Amino acid sequence: MKSEQIIGLEEKYIMQTYTRFPIVVDKGIGCYVFDKNGKKYLDFLGGIACNPAGHGNKEVANAIAKQAEKLLNISNLYYTEQQVILAEKLVKISGLGKCFFCNSGAEANETAFKLARKITGKTKIIAMEHAFHGRTFGALAATWKMKYKQPFEPLVPGFAHVPYNNIDAVYSAIDLNTAAVIAEPIQGEAGIIVPDKGYLAKLKKICEEQKILLIADEVQSSLRTGKFFAYQHENIKPDIVTLAKGIANGVPIGICIANKGLDFDKGNHASTFGGNSLACAAANATIDFILKKKLVENAEKIGNYFIKKLNELKEKKAIIKEVRGKGLMVAIELNKEVNPYVDKCLEKGLIVNNVTDTAMRFLPPLTIKEKEVDECIEILDEVL
Repeated sequence: MKSEQIIGLEEKYIMQTYTRFPIVVDKGIGCYVFDKNGKKYLDFLGGIACNPAGHGNKEVANAIAKQAEKLLNISNLYYTEQQVILAEKLVKISGLGKCFFCNSGAEANETAFKLARKITGKTKIIAMEHAFHGRTFGALAATWKMKYKQPFEPLVPGFAHVPYNNIDAVYSAIDLNTAAVIAEPIQGEAGIIVPDKGYLAKLKKICEEQKILLIADEVQSSLRTGKFFAYQHENIKPDIVTLAKGIANGVPIGICIANKGLDFDKGNHASTFGGNSLACAAANATIDFILKKKLVENAEKIGNYFIKKLNELKEKKAIIKEVRGKGLMVAIELNKEVNPYVDKCLEKGLIVNNVTDTAMRFLPPLTIKEKEVDECIEILDEVL
């Protein structure tokens, strides 16, 4: 099928919830993807952080194929091997207690909210201004941006927002009905906003003092910052952590990990597809590949190189207002509207995204090397 046909059928048969870029992506290899016409693109978005082990990863693909021939999903009425292997792996890496499996980041956050209310018997959840936690009703209530929320009000009640990176604001918002605080270690959809060093540790301390739960939304920040979980930079353990995106290299999965002693009762929560054998096999293969190839460490090393190169570019380009990021979770803030530059990057064979009106975001596969960074910088230099 030709690209024009695919684009026409999408408009005719698919709900128009996305503003899509005008290419039809056909296949991917490593840090590159190819459209239906065979044009090659350097992918510095990675499926919005969903492909940390790279496109067309043979080890992940083989694990998926092997599992698909054996068993896809039998539901959670029965025990399955891949699920418990993955749960043990994540609990040991996180230092927490038990996992609940679902299918997306939004579902993982919904799980966290339900668990927090169940455990504490309280209802108020404090979220951050400019946060993004998903688009289901509870996750949307925790999300900040009003244009996402207004068409669907009334949302789930009980959510309050305070400024990000402001400990005093959190403290002031806590009352006798507060169950939890939810925060992203780095705000992704806000434009890669990195808080002050020690922010998460101070949040944890306040939550402990006030006997409320700390939820870390690691849906976007896990794997990318030089630690498996971004909260590990501050040597703390949140009460609840949520995961999704890249943990299965593009196969849909969501995970809520809770500290020891925080658990549901039977029947409190469920997911038909949650923890299915295919998704868990993909996640196990992805994590094993990332650990074997030391890609978390590579994210820190190449991320530092990338940020250095972007800062050098900033010295040449007055249009670049700021470079932000940690590891391979990076953005540049422009002093102009960013969309035309994102479009021009695509024309030149570089995939990035306009995460805000003025910020360009980079979330490449963790397999990238310096030569791919140099290629990205060369295109940005030309475009900007």
